[in-house]
Amino acid sequence: MKKNILITGSTDGLGKLVSYNLAKAGHRVYLHGRNSVKLQSTLAELRHETGNEEMNGFVADFSNLRSVKKMAVQVMAEVPQLDVLINNAGVYNSPSTKNDDGLDMRVVVNYLAPYLLTSQILSLLENTPASRIINLSSAAQSSVNKELLVGKLEVSAGESYAQSKLALTMWSYDLARKYKDISVIVVNPGSLLNTKMVAEAYGKFWSPAEKGSDLLYDLAIAERYQQASGKYFDNDKGAFSHAHPDTYDQEKVNDLIALTDQVLSKATY
Repeated sequence: MKKNILITGSTDGLGKLVSYNLAKAGHRVYLHGRNSVKLQSTLAELRHETGNEEMNGFVADFSNLRSVKKMAVQVMAEVPQLDVLINNAGVYNSPSTKNDDGLDMRVVVNYLAPYLLTSQILSLLENTPASRIINLSSAAQSSVNKELLVGKLEVSAGESYAQSKLALTMWSYDLARKYKDISVIVVNPGSLLNTKMVAEAYGKFWSPAEKGSDLLYDLAIAERYQQASGKYFDNDKGAFSHAHPDTYDQEKVNDLIALTDQVLSKATY
């Protein structure tokens, strides 16, 4: 069955690879990129290579939450239904440590942006039977400091990256608990895959990018994962596994969600 699938951060790396595979299989794929020229170039390339003309895209700078909100409005206007949302966009290295709102760049792009986008388009997923959200986490997860989340603390790139990925993981479990009709799966696609982000951050890789993109393809459409909501797939182990202990602390999760909503209310209006 043909599915409508939106993949953020899909002009490079895992996002582009899984977009190719899904389009090749005949699904209607919506790409996202922060640069209009690159997005259009990627769309043209993938349409040509897959023979699938049912591909469209959206432009948004995920470091700018107002841009994310604008994209969400466009998605709601242009996408009739949404079967799968893959929150793939992420950043490790950045020339700026903070965005224009004074918030940590990695926290914004890796956590606040997907949180905002998902919340704004959630009705599309709620109205589509057997819909899924795939959130890309990481093996790097570290307890979230509230001061970092609100922009009052500066830490290393590695630490803010790890905190942003744990925040995303905790939120994913909360989504799964609240929305029983949507399958929400959080995934570590694999450590040090051969992608542009990894090359810029570490200068080396352990595994081909296809290790991650093949898994994302399966998580998005394979029937066996429809009942996997609220679970964490660790591709370093090749199986579902336990996430960071904070993920299972409901008080910490509730505090995170409440603070996230406060930060977003100030940054998007």
